[in-house]
Amino acid sequence: MTTDSSDPIPRRRRRWPRVLALGVAVLVLSASGVGWWFYERLDGNIRTDTRTAHELRKYEAERPVSVVRDAQNILLIGSDNRGGEGNGKYGRDTGTQRSDTTILLHLQAGGRSATAVSIPRDLMVDIPACDRPGGKPAQARFAQFNWAFETGGAACTIRTVEKLTGIRVDHHVIVDFNGFKRLVNAVGGVEMCLKEPVDDDDAHLKLPAGRQVLHGEQALGYVRARYSIGDGSDTERIGRQQEFMSSLVKKVQNNGVLLNPAKLYPVLNAATSSLTTDPGLDSLKDLYALVRGLRDIPREKIRFLTIPRQPYAYNKNRDELVQPDADRLFRQLRLDRPVPVSHAVTASTSGVPKTAGLGSYQGTTAARGICE
Repeated sequence: MTTDSSDPIPRRRRRWPRVLALGVAVLVLSASGVGWWFYERLDGNIRTDTRTAHELRKYEAERPVSVVRDAQNILLIGSDNRGGEGNGKYGRDTGTQRSDTTILLHLQAGGRSATAVSIPRDLMVDIPACDRPGGKPAQARFAQFNWAFETGGAACTIRTVEKLTGIRVDHHVIVDFNGFKRLVNAVGGVEMCLKEPVDDDDAHLKLPAGRQVLHGEQALGYVRARYSIGDGSDTERIGRQQEFMSSLVKKVQNNGVLLNPAKLYPVLNAATSSLTTDPGLDSLKDLYALVRGLRDIPREKIRFLTIPRQPYAYNKNRDELVQPDADRLFRQLRLDRPVPVSHAVTASTSGVPKTAGLGSYQGTTAARGICE
């Protein structure tokens, strides 16, 4: 008996592969569409700081040149601007802003290490003549470091750092209060260990002693608190900020955030929506390349330290550089050479280093968190 070629059963069997192929195609196209929508949203979150790029071009002749190819120096600026939504609770908006935290992040060529150097806001430095936001020039002066940002924004801050260190700043990133809180919440909070209770009205912070996970509002208060913890110095506050950043990096790496799209998207959304960058870092592609490079660096090779400093001779509430330690550190970074970091600390209520040792620089690594 022969089979009729019009038999419907074989046709249905032949139709299944085509239906399956069509379904797969629809899913792929849908996934691609969603992926593109996510990319466009994240990419559109980032604000571009064209003014700083314009200002820096005007002073190109006086800026240092890059010494080592493929090494990068990125200036991270935490702005204490109170003018943004939700920032008013941290103080009155006076129409100006200062850099609350400034970190020079050096990425060694070949992705071998990353060194984050905190610059104290109270450090006395030479601030060059800068243009104010309205275009009116400001004279050069010797003043606190964070006055540079208030005077001329990121451009003046970058030129001050370059004058201080002799290191070319390749890129800059500005993050405000709310951006920091959103990022901490996106990773599910950061674990810290407090050696004593904290009660600080100015920082809107009240915490018990011991191990605990700090979320957005608490985390911001903790890294900003100063006079209510330890000896009240900005140096100790920087130490706490370094410990917090170390624990944040460890949390991201240990939880597989960078390898899990479901976890990565909230982090990227929080990060990109709070960033203002130069034109060289204002796309998701550029930021991804940066993060991908950091992902491959071993945690013990990610270091956090502070510029060697001591109380200023004419005002104990200000800082000055410790020499020749500071110049030696700047030279190591400028030439892309390893920076030795000592973990020994002096006794203090916060457990963070107070002074820099000769021959090595006190700080921490991302492999060493305060709760270990």
